[in-house]
Amino acid sequence: MSDGIFLGLAPNASGGIPQSLNLKRANRHGLIAGATGTGKTVTLQGIAEGFSAAGVPVFVSDVKGDLSGISMAGSPTFKNADKLVARAQEIGLENYAYSDNPAIFWDLYGEQGHPIRTTISEMGPLLLARLMNLNETQEGVLSIAFRYADEEGLLLLDLGDLQAMLAYCAENADMLSAKYGNVTKASVGTIQRQLLQLDSQGGAHFFGEPALDIHDFLKTDEQGRGYINVLAADKLMQSPKLYSTFLLWLLSELFETLPEVGDPEKPVLVFFFDEAHLLFDDAPKALTDKIEQVVRLIRSKGVGVYFITQNPIDIPEEVAGQLGNRVQHALRAFTPRDQKAIKAAAETFRINPDLDIATAITELKTGEALVSVLQEDGSPSIVQRTLIAPPRSRLGPVTPKERAIIQSISPVSGKYDDAVDRESAEEILAARGNAAAAAATAAKAQAESDKAAAAQAKVEAKQREQQLKEQARADAAAAREAAKPSVLGKAVQSATRSAASTVGRQVANELSKAVFGGSSRKSTSGGIAGRLVRGILGGLFK
Repeated sequence: MSDGIFLGLAPNASGGIPQSLNLKRANRHGLIAGATGTGKTVTLQGIAEGFSAAGVPVFVSDVKGDLSGISMAGSPTFKNADKLVARAQEIGLENYAYSDNPAIFWDLYGEQGHPIRTTISEMGPLLLARLMNLNETQEGVLSIAFRYADEEGLLLLDLGDLQAMLAYCAENADMLSAKYGNVTKASVGTIQRQLLQLDSQGGAHFFGEPALDIHDFLKTDEQGRGYINVLAADKLMQSPKLYSTFLLWLLSELFETLPEVGDPEKPVLVFFFDEAHLLFDDAPKALTDKIEQVVRLIRSKGVGVYFITQNPIDIPEEVAGQLGNRVQHALRAFTPRDQKAIKAAAETFRINPDLDIATAITELKTGEALVSVLQEDGSPSIVQRTLIAPPRSRLGPVTPKERAIIQSISPVSGKYDDAVDRESAEEILAARGNAAAAAATAAKAQAESDKAAAAQAKVEAKQREQQLKEQARADAAAAREAAKPSVLGKAVQSATRSAASTVGRQVANELSKAVFGGSSRKSTSGGIAGRLVRGILGGLFK
């Protein structure tokens, strides 16, 4: 294995100066810039091939759909094959021959490659806020939702989980506000609407499980060549925020996962970020700072990041200052902004006294570029006008049949193809809601049952009271009836009174006779006394 990747030849009077990318300095990042049609993609493809041959895994985003051809050997029958062969001869590539490269196809939508997924938790509130264009207040509410979910052990895996979490926050805004800070239903509602837009852009395909294992990007084949991971981004580019946020997340994951290695003999992984300006368009200061931090620190993880963009001033100065290896294709001075870009690009190179850099940038032909790379001591080489080496793989896309075959023999075949939906925040919150609803229903039913039982008890009490009153009346009536003499009693009483009356009269008569004599002639005094005695005796026998 050589210690560098041949980029091309800078012609001079002595035959030319070879330009090579030093593998020991390849993790110091780089820039490939130039106007449309100047050969940026061909340069990218050739450099990616060089890294793969050196045993370095590569990640590239295939924005136009033609980088997939890197997995197939070139052919004399393909477009521009004769021009590539002529260029190889011009720069002295005697061993130039077509060859393929080990490749793995990826696709966030799972249509042109293995699906790439991550979880909502791994993405984090900062990147999600950027993805959904949230303002500072809304980002704060989103952070509170993440914080509460973390404290409650609620897994946020997919968009459904985040929607459920936000709905919970809206329903419990007062409770959360008291503990974490202001949470308003209006802010939650805005986040939910943005989440629906993200879902409509295909975000649901990106969030879920099985989540990507970063180490699957770091594979080599049985020949020791690094796998070239090709992300199908032609459809993804229709959602530029999703595209740029995904790639930034990927860089962050690499930074957080990989161990410190300092400056290795060759990179652990090289990351090519096509259409890099999308990463910085409308990015808030906090996000730009994060990008700068990741780019600056990921070097020590052995990861090289190469930005591909049309205009070099698309890259913020803080980030551009970290890009040591530069390949500048032609720029056109049609507008004041173009002229500014040419001046900026010229000032970034180490001066070549034999070359007017600003003029050369506008005169470069397709396949030519100004090249300056880091040398062994870490200093940039003098910029040279260089004819770029042609790639050995196909310039153009693979066919659907070829793609299917390559995907079927992929080292990660079957690992990510089927989504997994395990219990997470959505299911747990739904279960809690169902349990609370069931408890409320049970409590309501119990309350209604208690109310009905109380009403029944009241009715029964009234009925018992009424029964007691009726029983009392019945008892009183029975007592009165019992106190009354019966017909036989009345007859006996009457007979008794009658008999007593008769006996009394008889006794009185006899007593009267005994007292007053038995004369047949009734004297006045005897009559009065007799009546008196009979009255007394009659009263006694009543």
